[in-house]
Amino acid sequence: MSLEVKFAGPLCSLQDSGRMGFLRYGVTESGPMDRQAFRILAAMLEAEEGFNAIEVSLAGMVVQAKQSLTLGFCGGEFALSIDGEALLPWGVFTLPAGKTLTIRAGASGSWGYLSCLGGFATDAWLDSTSSHLPSGLCGGYLQAGDILAPSAASLREDLNCALPIPEFSRFSGNARIVPGPQNHLFPERAKQALFQGNFTVTREFDRMGMRLSGASLAPEDALSIPSEAIIRGSLQVPGHGDPIVLLADHQTTGGYPKIATMITCDQDTTAQARAGDVVRFTEVSAEEGTKTTRDRAQQVANWIAEIPTHRGSLADKLNRVNLISGIVGPDGTPHH
Repeated sequence: MSLEVKFAGPLCSLQDSGRMGFLRYGVTESGPMDRQAFRILAAMLEAEEGFNAIEVSLAGMVVQAKQSLTLGFCGGEFALSIDGEALLPWGVFTLPAGKTLTIRAGASGSWGYLSCLGGFATDAWLDSTSSHLPSGLCGGYLQAGDILAPSAASLREDLNCALPIPEFSRFSGNARIVPGPQNHLFPERAKQALFQGNFTVTREFDRMGMRLSGASLAPEDALSIPSEAIIRGSLQVPGHGDPIVLLADHQTTGGYPKIATMITCDQDTTAQARAGDVVRFTEVSAEEGTKTTRDRAQQVANWIAEIPTHRGSLADKLNRVNLISGIVGPDGTPHH
């Protein structure tokens, strides 16, 4: 049982949850650009530890099943079809043997996630199957002719469902940031411009980072600070004055000053922006950022808990609902 890549746009790759714990050795975490969507896909397919998925870029992908497979897709609002028959953007479905799945850019979003039961069988490096695209670790870019073998061989048509796209997964245009760690190296006008102006996503956008254009945030005499560790979500500002949001494949160290750090949950949704989209920054404290990210994690967990209600045929769904009287609420209390 296998899936053959017929076409893969630039930056399509295989990713798991990330290669953790090796930053001190110069090895970045990689992993999905939208970790939130990756978590949801794993739940859609009832995946366990070690799950991976194809990260599909805005340029799209075409794959063909050699045998029938259960597949799931979520992330951006892409356009999916099987031999020309349209599918909804988020859901679990069967790709019959010999049929071709086409994924194209849709209404919104830059990254989508496609996987099968158990993910794909591939060699791990440092306990991860995530591809690091700049170095080619774990295979690098996917290309036409690549063959991907699922880790699990069975079909699970009981998992098939079409899912609504949750509003919290969409890029809203707003991103919350915590000032620092080097915001003291920037003039007051730059710090004001960061929160008062709009910034536009440029075409210089890949898995390493996203360059934004807007008011110049150039630091004053701070381009020779010692190189130090860098984390995902940092807003790094080189001499040209355009902030760069560092993302999944960011470098592990650097000497450019960081004016702020984007909170974790907004890193995922901002990564779904497209060139030309506008980003507005809001200042929050580290404590507020932590609480917001925890609240989002709970919101995602609550949404995931609803996935089973979307599975099955119409008859299955009707059987789960009392249509006459004595309706039972979620707390088990009857209502009339």
